[in-house]
Amino acid sequence: MHDALTRAGRALRLVFLIALALLFLIPLYLLVRNGLATERDITAPGWTFFPHTLQWSNLTEVFRDPNLPLGRALLSSTLIAVSTTLGTVLLASLAGYGLARIPYRRADLVFYAILGTLMVPAAVTFVPSFVLVSTLGWISTLRGLVVPTLFSAFACFIFRQYFLGFPQELEDAARVDGLGYWRTYWRIVVPNARPVFAAVGTIVFIGAWNAFLWPLVIGQDREAWTVQVALSTFTTAQNLNLHELFVAAAVSIAPLVVVFLLLQRYIVAGVERSGIDD
Repeated sequence: MHDALTRAGRALRLVFLIALALLFLIPLYLLVRNGLATERDITAPGWTFFPHTLQWSNLTEVFRDPNLPLGRALLSSTLIAVSTTLGTVLLASLAGYGLARIPYRRADLVFYAILGTLMVPAAVTFVPSFVLVSTLGWISTLRGLVVPTLFSAFACFIFRQYFLGFPQELEDAARVDGLGYWRTYWRIVVPNARPVFAAVGTIVFIGAWNAFLWPLVIGQDREAWTVQVALSTFTTAQNLNLHELFVAAAVSIAPLVVVFLLLQRYIVAGVERSGIDD
C-alpha cells in the first residue's frame, strides 16, 4: 500500500511538473508560431496551432529591414553581455575571496556594507551614474554601457559564501609550496570553483542581455543599440509589423536559451555549494 501511494505521488508530481513546463513554454511557442506566420495568420479570428505554410523568409526579412539594425544590435548585446559577465565575475570573485580568506578585522563590516547596497533602489543611483558617464564622455561607448554595471553585491555574496566552505587544506598545501593569496586564487581556487563561476556567470549574462533602461539612455547612437533597444522601436513605429516583431524577439532570446541549456546544471550546483543557507 505504501509503495502504491509513493508511486502515485511521484506520478502526480511528474504530471504537475510537465503541466508547469508546458505553461512556461507558451510564450516561446507564440514567438515561434507568430514569427513564422503572415500578418493575416496572426490577426485571423480563428486560431491554428501552426500556419499551413511556414514563412521562413521572415528570418531574412527581419535582418534586411533598414529600420531595424538587428545584426548590429545582436553584436552590441553580445559584446556588452560578455564584457559585463567577465568583469563582474572577476571583480566579485576577487572580492568574495578576499572577504572570506584574507584576515582583516573589518572584513565583516565591509561585507555588511556591500550587502547594504542591495537595499538601495537602482533609481537612486541612476541619475548620478548617468552624470558621471556623461562627464567622462562615455555616452554611446562600450565603456559607458559596461563599466557602471560591473559591481554586483549579489555576486560578491555568492562567492564569499562559496569560498567560506572551500577546502582549507588545498590552500594550506599551496602556501606550503610558497604560493601567496594571488597565485593561490588563480592556481587552486579558480580551477576548483568552476560550478559557482558558471552559475554566477550565467545569471549575470542573462541580466546583462535583458537590460533595457541603461542601454536605452547611454546607447544614444544607432550603432550602440542593443537588441532590447532595437526591439523597442516596434512600439514607436507608425506601422506595426507583427511578424517581424515576433521573429526578432525569438532571435533575441535564442542566445539566452542556448546559454541556459548548456549551463543550467551549474546554476543549481553553484548556488547549493555557496552555502547560501548559512
